[in-house]
Amino acid sequence: MTTVSVHGAAGVVPARVRRPHPLRAALALEARAESALKNLLVRWSVPALRVALGAVFVAFGALKLIPGMSPVEALVSATWEKLTFGLVSGHAALVATAVIEVAAGLLLILGGAFARAGLVVLAFAFVGIMSPIVLLPGEVFGPVGPTLTGQYIFKNVVLIAAALVVASRVLRGRVRR
Repeated sequence: MTTVSVHGAAGVVPARVRRPHPLRAALALEARAESALKNLLVRWSVPALRVALGAVFVAFGALKLIPGMSPVEALVSATWEKLTFGLVSGHAALVATAVIEVAAGLLLILGGAFARAGLVVLAFAFVGIMSPIVLLPGEVFGPVGPTLTGQYIFKNVVLIAAALVVASRVLRGRVRR
């Protein structure tokens, strides 16, 4: 006669399950939630930044197409006049700036290869945007620091940084570490 030992329903005696400490369980839950949030951000934050940057340029560029709507009309005209040695100024300067900014914005919003082209257009726009610092320092700096116009120009450093982040994602090529 053969005897079979019985160790439970599945043939194995289940080990005693210890419940984790409530603090450890809460920390593990928080770590999983943080990881899920990070995955979401990795996937969507740069595309969202690309679209937001594009929208800013479309909006501010479009304002330059409507006479009297942009607070920097005189600055744009004076900058173009200096950059082109007097060949372009006034309304033509505003239209040229508006076309450049709207085009860059729309290309960024479209994404993919369009975004790469938009970044090139945006690089040219940034040269013009930042050039009053050198070309028109009297408009940019007052006796105690940047004028309101200067502050308007210097805030573009944040937009440049945003463009660099977008470029890091949309440009092709291998990354070397």
